[in-house]
Amino acid sequence: MNYFIIIKILGTILFIESLFLIPPMALGAYDGDGTAMSIFSIFIVMFILGLLLMRIKNKEQVVTPKDGLFIVTFAWIMASAFGALPLYVCADLSYVDSFFEIVSGFTTTGASVISNIEKLPRSIVLWRSITHWLGGMGILVFTISLLPKLGVGGFQIFKAESPGPVAGKIEPTVRQTAKRLYTIYIIITVALFILLAAGGMGIFDSIIHTFGVVGTGGFSSKSDSIMSYQGYYIPWVMTIFMVLCGTNFTIHYQLSKGKLRDILKNEEFRLFYILIFVSVILITLDLYFHNYGSLAISVRDSAFQISSIISTSGFANADYDLWPNFSKYILLILMFIGSCAGSTAGGLKVIRIVVLLKLIKREIQKTIHPKAVLPITMNGKTLNDEVVMGINSYFGIYAIVFVISVGIITISGADLVSSISSVVTMLSNVGPGFNLVGPTKNFANFAVGYKLYFSFLMLLGRLEFFTILGLIGFHTKKKKAI
Repeated sequence: MNYFIIIKILGTILFIESLFLIPPMALGAYDGDGTAMSIFSIFIVMFILGLLLMRIKNKEQVVTPKDGLFIVTFAWIMASAFGALPLYVCADLSYVDSFFEIVSGFTTTGASVISNIEKLPRSIVLWRSITHWLGGMGILVFTISLLPKLGVGGFQIFKAESPGPVAGKIEPTVRQTAKRLYTIYIIITVALFILLAAGGMGIFDSIIHTFGVVGTGGFSSKSDSIMSYQGYYIPWVMTIFMVLCGTNFTIHYQLSKGKLRDILKNEEFRLFYILIFVSVILITLDLYFHNYGSLAISVRDSAFQISSIISTSGFANADYDLWPNFSKYILLILMFIGSCAGSTAGGLKVIRIVVLLKLIKREIQKTIHPKAVLPITMNGKTLNDEVVMGINSYFGIYAIVFVISVGIITISGADLVSSISSVVTMLSNVGPGFNLVGPTKNFANFAVGYKLYFSFLMLLGRLEFFTILGLIGFHTKKKKAI
């Protein structure tokens, strides 16, 4: 392994993370809430340490797949470990609770152990939401654009970090791709902020909810999430942008180039929007006839909550734990599925569902025509066996981890529904689940060991299993060789 490159890149990430402490530090000084000096001390430590590690000289200029696994895994752990310090020092939380909260932020899960958000200093509320924005597109994708200046290449990191079964480049180089993605990311961020602020949400709250939506994280400045905004404008604006941020960012790029025909031919794109449309109809009818009696409110709440869940944002504009079982069943299915590959969202990813359905169709056809050669295609292109096998393996690993994890959580005394939903929200990076971890509750009552295990599941889900499991496999192989 190229240890000097690994240390250099981790130092760069730590340096970048330290710079994002400046806005919370400035807000703390402005509010006079006593957090500014504490955050400044943390900033200095991270800034200097990152700067020193960045200056390490390296002879090798190629990041190998093995290096990529180490960098991605330890970058998220390191960023969370240091990122937890402001909460630990300023928010009267234990370090484990602080670590859980920030892992939830960086992985864009949005699960929380804080019961009263309004009591937190605004500087800390801002910091935990900044972690959503950073984690949404990935700190590493941001760093990749700087790698050429550091003298190292970045495609192996890009592959390990990119959400989805295939890491694709929309520009000739990884650096150009990263810049293009972040340009789109920033445009969406600014547009949503302007629309929310124009709708009367307030500047600070607009910033917090913008970061939560664009990063598909779900942290709010309110303990009741979006439930206090019971009009139509803000919920509908957030609904639209949650769907946009759950869409593959390549689609946004194609839209900017006027390639509408290519977009409409995209099979993942079509299934994603079909899922949303059908789910909205089903839950709207269920709510209208069983709960609300108002069609407008039924459409608003169902559209918002479906967009929130399928995009894995995790915001709530109603206590969906009180909804009929059929509606909750649909939400649970959407928690598993998640959004598109190449988006800021989590979940199994719609593209994998498309391939799975095609595999099932092929097996049915093979029972009729055993000797037929039936390739799996995606958007008119044949998928190679390696990609198909990787998708199959992903479903298998997800199922194994899910079953084992549900068993572990039930030992805590949590009921089965709470255990199932808590695990799926961790693995899919959704945030709230049902019952004990529903939209009006949180994870504060779980013991320390369970919070650490949930943190592991959030990282596992965000890095899509193979990155962390590949690293574990490498160490196991190395020990056997010794």
